[in-house]
Amino acid sequence: MMARQNWLAIVLGIGILLVMAAAAYLKSEEQKGDGHPSSYSTLRRGAKAAYLLLQQSGFPVARWQHSPKELPADGDGILLIVASPVSYPNTEETSALSRFLLHGGSILVAGLLPDAFVPNAAATDEAMRAGGVECKPVAPTRLTRGGSISQDGVLMWDSDDAGKVVHFADDKGKAVVVSYKVGSGSVVWWASAWPLENAGIREKNNLELLLNSTRGYKRVLWDEFYQDEDKKSAGHKPVRAYNWALAQLLLIGIAVVLTYSRRSGPLVPLLEESRLSPLEFVETLGNVFCRAESSHVAVEIAFQRFRQVAARRLGIRGTSNPAEIVDAMYQHGTRLSESTAKLVQESESAVGDATLTEKKALQYVRALSEATDAMYPANKTVNSKIIRTVPEERI
Repeated sequence: MMARQNWLAIVLGIGILLVMAAAAYLKSEEQKGDGHPSSYSTLRRGAKAAYLLLQQSGFPVARWQHSPKELPADGDGILLIVASPVSYPNTEETSALSRFLLHGGSILVAGLLPDAFVPNAAATDEAMRAGGVECKPVAPTRLTRGGSISQDGVLMWDSDDAGKVVHFADDKGKAVVVSYKVGSGSVVWWASAWPLENAGIREKNNLELLLNSTRGYKRVLWDEFYQDEDKKSAGHKPVRAYNWALAQLLLIGIAVVLTYSRRSGPLVPLLEESRLSPLEFVETLGNVFCRAESSHVAVEIAFQRFRQVAARRLGIRGTSNPAEIVDAMYQHGTRLSESTAKLVQESESAVGDATLTEKKALQYVRALSEATDAMYPANKTVNSKIIRTVPEERI
């Protein structure tokens, strides 16, 4: 029966672990939300549709999963697309991107403040363009051939530099698509990655903007180094929830092994500790009262017990004073010696006496204990301190 219960517990634990793993996986899926413009993502704000469209249309597009430091030394005719990344380059990577531009490379940055990726950038925030706002061409350029586009987000270009070419502006006249030269290369900046995202590429002329921005290059590299998609084909790290599930499963396995390895050894009966209070405890408690110089506290404890027992056994008020309790004891046939009765009656005043000596406190405690024991009918012991008598009416 015991072995069956153990197996049931193990099966129940594994079932709970599987449920936790499933819940963690579903939560990780929910946390993805709308996604971001990775060429692997099929979510609303992913960019797999744009990548496949360029690929199937004959554009020389490929995923770039390496550090910018590995970009070709000669960047002539090469375009790097960086769309709303979830991480940003360090100092060395920023320098590598600048060298790429200086040696003829081109970078399309979309949906981010571009300062960390390209030099001479000047973008800032403005009011939200909710739901996509129509942005009209500012000048006839190769990027504006398709006509007005749709943009969302909060970014705008914030520079009046004559070297920058403004291609599109929103309904408030804020620049949202800009290009400029850097060395032998060029930078194209979009205020939002909406035109190349799965949901935004279908909007008015957004596809034309993407095609016009990528046309004429011998290589188009779609950055995945700064994205954070969970892609099995790219060898990315597995979902964190799986790691936790494996760790918990390993922990349960170790617990099972240790449990059954201990059961395979000799069985030794468990030693039961005595529940009796040792004498050392009593001595320690006495030392506490002694060091605290609180002898009257011991008298107070004994007095409160005496009063509570009297209220239960004699049927009197719980606030009765010692003289009333002694009289009630006499009426119930329990007579105390004169010395004991005297000490009991004086004990109430000793309760609040902080200067009470240990010797005197011991006398009060003994008298109160004797008087308390005398109120129990089962206690028929007669000694020099306690005398039980029968009322004369019964003789």
